[in-house]
Amino acid sequence: MLLPDSPKQRALVEQWMDWQSTELNNSWRYAFMHLVRKSPAFSDVAAVANSIDAWNKQMQILNAALEKTAAYITGAEFTLADIVLGLSVNRWLMTPIEKPELPAVAAYYQQLSLRPAFQTFGCNGIP
Repeated sequence: MLLPDSPKQRALVEQWMDWQSTELNNSWRYAFMHLVRKSPAFSDVAAVANSIDAWNKQMQILNAALEKTAAYITGAEFTLADIVLGLSVNRWLMTPIEKPELPAVAAYYQQLSLRPAFQTFGCNGIP
């Protein structure tokens, strides 16, 4: 079930979606706009470096959470939160930045990559 019936489980799903949209997305925005979108409005080299550092720190938070669940972000079941987080992991992996090794994130991405919809839409056909 993408959005569980249990209030506690539903809150966890929504918590991770909120984290993705506020903390994680805000961390990568500057670096991504500079490195991938090549926007001239995002050309401050120090701001790019700060964004990359913040992005990697947020990904370490995700890694720690995934180490605890050893599956999907809220536990054994795939949820709506895994859709948004999976897309974010794909963006992080595909952006040309130096990244720390995050084994739980790597395992999570591999697990998501087995899903047909993620193969088509999440990792752009690149397992």
